Amino acid sequence: MNYFAGLLIVCALVLGNAGCSAKDGKQSREAAAINTVAHSGCTAKQKAEQTKMGVAWYRTSGEAKALYYQGYNIGKQRIEESLKTKVKKKRAIVLDLDETVLDNGPYLSYMVEKGISFGSGWGAWVKKAKAKPLPGALSFLKYADKKGIDIYYISNRDEKYMDATLRNLKKEGIPQAVRSHVLLQIGTSSKEARRQTVEKNYEIIALFGDNLGDFFKTFDGKGNKARSLEADRFRHAFGRKFIVFPNPVYGDWEHELPCGS
Repeated sequence: MNYFAGLLIVCALVLGNAGCSAKDGKQSREAAAINTVAHSGCTAKQKAEQTKMGVAWYRTSGEAKALYYQGYNIGKQRIEESLKTKVKKKRAIVLDLDETVLDNGPYLSYMVEKGISFGSGWGAWVKKAKAKPLPGALSFLKYADKKGIDIYYISNRDEKYMDATLRNLKKEGIPQAVRSHVLLQIGTSSKEARRQTVEKNYEIIALFGDNLGDFFKTFDGKGNKARSLEADRFRHAFGRKFIVFPNPVYGDWEHELPCGS
């Protein structure tokens, strides 16, 4: 499947039976053909083809960079607001790691170049400990640390990568990069139990992530339509307690797309 076909799949999903052309309200022949192919299964190389545009946007666009600066600017504002009020517990912030604090762009480019799906070669990349901080992340985290905010990193990296993850964070000067503050995945991919562990002793000012599951259990294990409805329900939390970063390459949203895992 060529890259144009990958784009047609996305277009067909968005417009459904309307096809990629809305001129006559009918499904285009191209969209109909892609819908047929979509359900026949795709190889890892074909999946990689579909991610090319997302990786290109993520790694090169000023818009992607601006969204990170925007998110961390909001985070700073939330801390400033919180410090003006009294709280019963110590203050904390909770962040995902990958594509939130750490930039895995080189790995994502490698994934597309080699025609592999996300996850293939991931362990080797993590062990290199070469991921750099995303725009605005390091300065924000240092600010939070200076203000006495406890920082917790809740990631679905496998627990076996703890040493490599800590090495990476420390090398980049990420504050509070200690085992007790880095909660990796053991068993379930849901982050709810780990968030609750933090909530027992802290007032969580804000949560940061690139996937809706980084924020609340209501998004866990649901399809895109249900997750979208939940996003509507929690709309007042976004930009306040929930700070979302862009990830057009991978996430829970991709599993219902053609060729998704």
